[in-house]
Amino acid sequence: MNAIPALGPTPRTLEVESLGDFDALVAGGASEMAGWHLQSLDLTERSTVLKALDPSGAMFLGCHLQEGMEQSLRARGALVFPILPGLPFNPYRPALYTGPELYEGVTARPYEATPDALIYAWTKSQGPAGIESAISAALHDHHIGEALQEALTGPFAGRKIVGIMGGHTARRGGAAYDDAARLARGIAAAGHLVATGGGPGAMEAANLGAYLSAFDEGELEAALREIAIVPVFRPSVSAWARAALAVLGKRPGGTWNLGVPTWFYGHEPPNMFATHIAKYFANSVREAVLLQKCTGGVVFLPGAAGTVQEVFQDACENYYGAAETITPMVLVGVKHWTEDLPAWPLLRSLAEGRGMAESLHLVDSAEEAIAALG
Repeated sequence: MNAIPALGPTPRTLEVESLGDFDALVAGGASEMAGWHLQSLDLTERSTVLKALDPSGAMFLGCHLQEGMEQSLRARGALVFPILPGLPFNPYRPALYTGPELYEGVTARPYEATPDALIYAWTKSQGPAGIESAISAALHDHHIGEALQEALTGPFAGRKIVGIMGGHTARRGGAAYDDAARLARGIAAAGHLVATGGGPGAMEAANLGAYLSAFDEGELEAALREIAIVPVFRPSVSAWARAALAVLGKRPGGTWNLGVPTWFYGHEPPNMFATHIAKYFANSVREAVLLQKCTGGVVFLPGAAGTVQEVFQDACENYYGAAETITPMVLVGVKHWTEDLPAWPLLRSLAEGRGMAESLHLVDSAEEAIAALG
């Protein structure tokens, strides 16, 4: 019987996301590229260096290469994922999005010409997903997930993430919108990182309130009045986005916070006030990621089907989770959750006798919600 060959050690993965990273590794004496993941780099001026390196075990993701270099790298043991033509997005994207980036050009052109809208239009044009579009979307979502994890272990490290879930229909200038913004401001001021589904309505209000927690309370109240001139995103996303940009332009340098929207609900535009946006194609991945990352608990504002789905998805994770993984669930709005959409009685019955029972809270005010988070 032939012996099974021993496996060598797995090379350490090294993310190389800029030419500066690449040049520093070469200047430091690197000669082998095993484990390197090079993302979206223009390496056309680095051909001489690439010829001198051993690329075996390296992975090139959407990099620009001089003619003939792709074949050379493959022949010497590298894995090369080519640039995919005709896409309005980078499937190998190494970083999270920002609102101004997704809405690039909206001050001069209609929303329909912005990157966000063009990507959504691409999703609708694909019909039943072909293999190329499915691979492109899956690669994109994988890399967004990596970028989000880097943020959580980098600039966001050490901070508990508190999710604020709520409906997309809350109107700017309305009581529900303003209350959501004030709640998020209080949560962010308590030292937590606020995360939302990244869309309009209560989600936008929460990202706005968190962003403006770096300013005094008067700035938030002024911003709420200013943004109310365009109450909703229909019929004009362009006007809705421009009103948000005007508020941002007057108040740069707000508190970091997170939005996790999806192009699956692309008819609901992302909001501008999340400083870091992890936008996914797959809504199921987006929902799971958002709830998983909320280590400080989740506050559920009044909402409809989407919010109810999130309530019970979070409840399921707490129901089956170990004691150390159970996080607070705070439902805001006694009448809404006991009469309009009576999820609360079912939650209480579900939790009876289990570790999650003490983590369920039904409140009516922002102050009570913040206190319930601990």
